[in-house]
Amino acid sequence: MAGRTVRYRNGRNTSRAIRAAAVAACATLVLAACGSTKDNVASEGGKKGDGTGKVGVILPLLTSPFWQSYNDYVPKMAKSEDVDALKTVNSNSDPSQQITDINNQLNQGVKGLVVAPLDSAAISAGLDQAERKGVPVVAVDVAPEKGKVAMVVRANNVAYGQKACEYLGKEIPSGKVVQIMGDLASVNGRDRSEAFRACVKEKFPKLKVLEIPAKWESDTAASKLDTLLNANPDIKGIYMQAGGVYLAPTLQTLKSKGLLKKAGEKGHITIVSNDGISQEFEAIRKGQIDATVSQPADLYAKYGMYYIKAAMEGKTFKPGPTDHDSEIVKLPSGNLEDQLPAPLVTKDNVDDPELWGNTVT
Repeated sequence: MAGRTVRYRNGRNTSRAIRAAAVAACATLVLAACGSTKDNVASEGGKKGDGTGKVGVILPLLTSPFWQSYNDYVPKMAKSEDVDALKTVNSNSDPSQQITDINNQLNQGVKGLVVAPLDSAAISAGLDQAERKGVPVVAVDVAPEKGKVAMVVRANNVAYGQKACEYLGKEIPSGKVVQIMGDLASVNGRDRSEAFRACVKEKFPKLKVLEIPAKWESDTAASKLDTLLNANPDIKGIYMQAGGVYLAPTLQTLKSKGLLKKAGEKGHITIVSNDGISQEFEAIRKGQIDATVSQPADLYAKYGMYYIKAAMEGKTFKPGPTDHDSEIVKLPSGNLEDQLPAPLVTKDNVDDPELWGNTVT
């Protein structure tokens, strides 16, 4: 709802003390990450193990449809990948609590951790603790800025911004478009924002980008969009970087100003989102928004389990294309990231039963 803060997937509310602790932490996991596909699995490089033992799974929050779906997928994918996963732990949008959760799991004797970091800097303190105990970690959705992990499982967030730019640019010849950004302290927010901005500048110079730093908060998005529309009633397009948190406040704000027109109607504002939740799909069907980039909650759970199992067996990987339609790349941090596919969803394919957003209610 508009006016209510909902911290979405990548939500950040980190104190300076937490960031300072993260900077001081020097996380170096015993298990080196260097991987690609099953064809490219290295036979040597990691600490040998049999892949057995309890695995802790730590969530950033459970107040968004995206993470609720991921949470539902975890036990199913753990079973399919033969991983003995404990019941998930919810850090409730608190980076300091997430570090405590990691320590609690380590004290329970887990042999592996799958963590969706709330803060890409602060998480290094938890990674350091895991390294001290020789426990491999797989990061999901957000790549740590510091500290070693066995693998980062994440879609290409640069592609999110580029796909949104391409869609809006083709639909809108010229005029003003709004980018409702995530938290720029997070790698996800930065990647999407910079990619969208750069793409517009290079390919669609007749578009003028107006920006709203919304920190993954719905009330912030609603209030700033309201102010922006007062000064710019001629806005022609909107890019929402997180549908789970920005969809409802954006539609409500447009409706309150008489600007929510269906696709095809005069005055329709073209809207592209990110996430792939069922609510976005329904909005596409209704003509309220035009497209979204589907972030794979199901594959996050599947390959989070796949890579933690591999890490516990001492396997390592190398950069390159995978056997599951993705590519592993080396990050500036030295870690490897499996960039999973995230398709663009429009009215033409919104009913595709293969989209995970069509499998949940």
